Amino acid sequence: MPRTSPIPDPAAADSDAGAPRYARVAADLRRRIAEGDLAVGTRLPSEASLAAEYGVTRSVVRAALAQLARQSLVVSRPRGGWTVQPRHRTQGFDRMLSFAQWAADGGRVPGGTIASRQLRTATAREAGLLGIRWQEPLVSFTRVRTLDGRRVMVERSTWAPWLTPVIQTLPDDVASTTEALAAEGIHITSGSHRIEAVAASSEDAALLGVRRSSPLLQVTRVTTTREGRVVELGLDRYISGAIAFEVTAGGSQRTLV
Repeated sequence: MPRTSPIPDPAAADSDAGAPRYARVAADLRRRIAEGDLAVGTRLPSEASLAAEYGVTRSVVRAALAQLARQSLVVSRPRGGWTVQPRHRTQGFDRMLSFAQWAADGGRVPGGTIASRQLRTATAREAGLLGIRWQEPLVSFTRVRTLDGRRVMVERSTWAPWLTPVIQTLPDDVASTTEALAAEGIHITSGSHRIEAVAASSEDAALLGVRRSSPLLQVTRVTTTREGRVVELGLDRYISGAIAFEVTAGGSQRTLV
């Protein structure tokens, strides 16, 4: 039986002794980003310019940029070229942080807009988690969250009925529901989180400006007050590279799905 040769990788082929050229180009760009030569928000030179600067082919540059993108150092924007993006911060579960608090701790500017609101009846699952009657009226909303003006997450929140008067008066551009509730004397102090990978739905894609079925990180939340009263049932879906979660092995639990 004749042997077949593997299909050559253009980026790997364009190399000399030692590391492939794309890896060395990526390493130098990574250094320039770390040292501030290429600051956050800076648009990188074109692929052709980088190829000429490093004396390599454009395929090598594309491979280098793809590696940096996987490390959340750069992002490609439609008709905007490659841009240096802030590194996402890791969020641990040793203390309760809202999205706005987490962003502010990392020197980022959080934002958001409530895209839709709904007054409906509770499902059996929601009734069980909230400790209310099945089909009791409750309010929910869908909000698009931003970091430094970039859409990074769709937040779907369902609120306990006792909070309906407060939630209904929140403006669409409320920066932090946690702070808004605190101003009313309602302090969220704890929560449980379930994290899994999902594909973007058609609605997710439209709200986030990504392709349908794009990979998203989903966080299902149940938040409570210090007295243990359930406040919110949340479902957050983050775009790739926006956030990372850190869990201590001794305090985590694996669940089969």
